Amino acid sequence: MGTIGIAAPSSGEPATGLLRRTCADLLRRLEAERDRWILWLPVALGAGIALYFELPLEPPLWVAFAMIGAGLVLLGASMAGLPVRPMAIVVIAVGAGFGAVTWRTAQTTAPVLARNYGPAAVEGRVVEVTLLPEGRRLVLDNVVLRNLRPEATPARVRISLKGGAGDRLVTGDRISIVATLSPPPGPAAPGAFDFQRFAWYARLGAVGYANGTPTVIAAGQPSGIVMWVDELRRRLSARLVAALPGDAGALAAALIAGDQSGISKDTMQAMRDSGLAHLLSISGLHISFAALLVMGLVRYGLATVPLLALRFPIKKWAAVAGVLGALFYTVLAGAPVPAQRSFLMLAIVLLAVLTDRTAVTMRLVCWAAVIILLVLPESLVGASFQLSFAAVVALVAAWEAWQPWRARHADLAPTLAGRVARHVGASLFTTLVASIATAGFSAYHFNRLSLVGVFANLIAVPLTGIWVMPWALLALPLLPFGGEAIALVPMGWGIEAIMWVAREAASWPAAATVTPALPGASLWLLTLGGLWLCLWRGPWRWWGVAPAVLALLLGPLQRPPDIMVSGDARLVGVRTADGGMLLSSGRIERFTADSWVRRAGAEQAGLWPVGTESADGRLRCDALGCVYRRAGGRIAIVSKVEALVDDCGAVDMLVSLVPVRRRCPTVQQVVDRFDIWRNGAYAIWMDDAGVVRIENTRHARGDRPWVPKPETRPRAADVRAP
Repeated sequence: MGTIGIAAPSSGEPATGLLRRTCADLLRRLEAERDRWILWLPVALGAGIALYFELPLEPPLWVAFAMIGAGLVLLGASMAGLPVRPMAIVVIAVGAGFGAVTWRTAQTTAPVLARNYGPAAVEGRVVEVTLLPEGRRLVLDNVVLRNLRPEATPARVRISLKGGAGDRLVTGDRISIVATLSPPPGPAAPGAFDFQRFAWYARLGAVGYANGTPTVIAAGQPSGIVMWVDELRRRLSARLVAALPGDAGALAAALIAGDQSGISKDTMQAMRDSGLAHLLSISGLHISFAALLVMGLVRYGLATVPLLALRFPIKKWAAVAGVLGALFYTVLAGAPVPAQRSFLMLAIVLLAVLTDRTAVTMRLVCWAAVIILLVLPESLVGASFQLSFAAVVALVAAWEAWQPWRARHADLAPTLAGRVARHVGASLFTTLVASIATAGFSAYHFNRLSLVGVFANLIAVPLTGIWVMPWALLALPLLPFGGEAIALVPMGWGIEAIMWVAREAASWPAAATVTPALPGASLWLLTLGGLWLCLWRGPWRWWGVAPAVLALLLGPLQRPPDIMVSGDARLVGVRTADGGMLLSSGRIERFTADSWVRRAGAEQAGLWPVGTESADGRLRCDALGCVYRRAGGRIAIVSKVEALVDDCGAVDMLVSLVPVRRRCPTVQQVVDRFDIWRNGAYAIWMDDAGVVRIENTRHARGDRPWVPKPETRPRAADVRAP
């Protein structure tokens, strides 16, 4: 147990002997860490959920019951003396995760708009109002769409409003508005973020924009705790922005109410490039600050009364107050997944305080993960869940590893300078640990890594905890009396300092680097390596470094596509010889274009040449389309039907943005407008030998409930009789 590796085979030792010794060595290591086995329970749950999302077809619920049944059979066998109990629990947990997400998918089934709608009247009840830098975004339920039957009408729709339209709307109002709606868009590329899957679990059946101003049909009051909290958050955000104009107020709304919508694009980009964007997402840092502040105020307040301090457990009373304060803050922030996870762990920590047990352990993280994965299993595939749990698991593992050193030096009495150095060192170390733990996941989801985050966080995190959050806590009780400016003005000074740090750090050379898209295998390897490194305690934990490093090495081995086509065939991008990208337009499909550029590992994209060829000679365009050359292969990109006459017989592959209604017998492969309409966005590779490989978002995702099935015309059952 004292070495990391497995003993090398002796000379002449048969392979079967080596295999037996290796298995025996692994079993000894596992037995030595029996108390850590429970920590793999949420991993087994997550494996079942991940297996569900990897399937190409929607599975029936009985598959989960079959898994659980198999696990119960193994459990019964263990009672008969067979050593299969750990395997039985793993199988049951995998089946439970698989069943939880299968059931959740069925429960969130709701109609999705089959085709574009409007401009036409949309009627519904406002259930969510989000402030944006350029206007507002509404979510409506109880929707009525003209000429659509109720069973074909989306349960919820999201509409964006420009300027000051809808500035007096409140949650609960029933409104009518002329809007243009469309089905939720698919991924920008195979493997990119799947908004349709996100919309499915949010029961969001259509998105769009307003063509006019909303008319209130019936003024309403928020009904239900969720709508009431949403309206409270909206009004709170408006008060904060009014007291602190500009980005300072927008950041205050993000820190207090969890509303990031008002932050300008430049400030948000600076926060990302400097590694400070996590401060804007209500998570463990904020929940912990809020709970500690409440606990400190209550405990030291009670300590001033000797009668209470000497006779009652004021520490436990303060812990209860801390839980209630953290719960209020979590609800006020809209209860995002990181905040839910943080509150659960904090509640368990303070429960340990109430029962006189050790507070910070990996088991707390384990049970928080179990609860979230059972209640919201789809959160597993979201960046928020992965980043937050990666950081927390790594920090708790580092804390556990630090405990022996702390115990050996417990008797030392450091000087004031030593205590300051210890706190600064701890802040730097925790920032470093969290940055390393989340770096791979950030590269996978956002194709961006911050290289100066450690230095920026060393200033910004203590500033947030020592100055900004106390003033935020004081501002809340002052709001009903209109005296919030007393606390918000000094809070704004701290926020301005944080924004200055973000802008300065982001301006450093190579502050952030763009990384090419990582394959799905990288996410699996990162997760496995990180968990192995953090959940075990013995020297063999360092085996987890190998898969984590391999995950990052897979990125450079994966070549970005040579040609990208958007799901609506309005935008095409081609890869240049130097790894850059040229786009057919710089004015449309900007979100899609940004996704392509990031996934290609480029900083920005250029535009197609007009009437000439690109600098690398790969792309030549005219008024009818373009021809892309790579080595000995040629791909025609047709934008006008007239080009089909010449291109049908002169290229290896045809990508047509218009329907191809004629045969092209000499062309190896044809992708036309009908194919794009059916299958979504396309990615095309051509190797040096001219061999073409094609992927599209439909085939990459499989036949799942959130993947729409194309129809040639409206279903008669969906259309309401006039």
